[in-house]
Amino acid sequence: MKGKINPVTKLFVKILGNEKQQKITIPVFAILLSLIVGAAVIAILGKNPFSALWNLVQGCGIAPKAKYAGGKNMLTDFFSFMDYWTPMIFAALAVAVALKAGLFNIGVSGQMLAAGFITSVTVGYSALSAPIAKPLAVLLALVIGGLAGGLAGWLKYRFNINEVVSTIMINYIVEYVVAFFIYVKYVDPVSRQSKNISSAARLTLTDVSVNGFKFNIPLGIVLAVLAAFLIRFIFRKTTFGYEIKAVGANKKAAKYAGINVGRNMILAMVISGALAGVAGVTYYMGYFASVQPKVLPGMGFDAIAVALLGNSNPIGILLSSFLITVIGKGSTYMSSTAGLDAEIASVITGLILLFSACGFYIEERVKRSKERMEELEREMRKWGSINGR
Repeated sequence: MKGKINPVTKLFVKILGNEKQQKITIPVFAILLSLIVGAAVIAILGKNPFSALWNLVQGCGIAPKAKYAGGKNMLTDFFSFMDYWTPMIFAALAVAVALKAGLFNIGVSGQMLAAGFITSVTVGYSALSAPIAKPLAVLLALVIGGLAGGLAGWLKYRFNINEVVSTIMINYIVEYVVAFFIYVKYVDPVSRQSKNISSAARLTLTDVSVNGFKFNIPLGIVLAVLAAFLIRFIFRKTTFGYEIKAVGANKKAAKYAGINVGRNMILAMVISGALAGVAGVTYYMGYFASVQPKVLPGMGFDAIAVALLGNSNPIGILLSSFLITVIGKGSTYMSSTAGLDAEIASVITGLILLFSACGFYIEERVKRSKERMEELEREMRKWGSINGR
């Protein structure tokens, strides 16, 4: 017989070898690896990794803190966490829809900023009442984001301009155009950001008093969860969703099958941009109430990690966005309590992205090890039958 399989390899094959469950087990394995490496980095810095990671959870209202300021408790912290989680869900869904069509929308940040700024100056500064202003802001964000995403899709289809290049350029254009208008017309002289929007237009109900505690209630969280299930339905149950996936899998084969490749590419980017637009309005008119000039929202780039970690599956994105948001949102409390720089959270997020990107490699290694084990088992049975004679 040729060689042996070591016990560690056998264990990994046993845990990760089920092909039906690999979409869950491999991402979970990647997360565990990233957390272990992140904990090692924290330990090298001379801090307790377990307490630091626990501080991340405490900072999001998932675990209780040692003490709270007036009007705050664990539940108020969790509502604030959901407020920050909402735009992340939309942003990650935006990336996922483009990936389904074989496109890489790296312009989510620019689409968020464009939609957030335009809705702020048109709806956020208006005297419209809340029942009109809030849904109008969402609808306007859908249109603005859809147009920005559709532009990149059209450039890809019409001139074969790589969508990565076009969306990066659009990011810069939006960043500096928005900064110009803020500094010229909408700047707040104290904060040096755009002026705050009206409370009637804001998509977060702030300082809602309940039994003496003040809550920030995100109105968009329900829309975000519904959007995830709607996207899942579209890709699993509709012809349109099937066509987008077919284009993403093989454009030539899709065209041969009679699918309009150009139309589906553009529509996928329109939907992706529209979702990014809603992410922007829930971010700038929800979690925040103003726009910071010359700054693209980092959430648009974190959403790439979330979409990859969730395998572009809307339900997986709900779970992966929850994890990444815990790391991002809890970093401030971890920094103040554990004495670590908040940037350590970005290191952990980067590690998660790195190990998630190795998912296909892990899957291939598990497959090869499984085949090797099966081959050895066949040889052992053959050897046993020969000796039995």
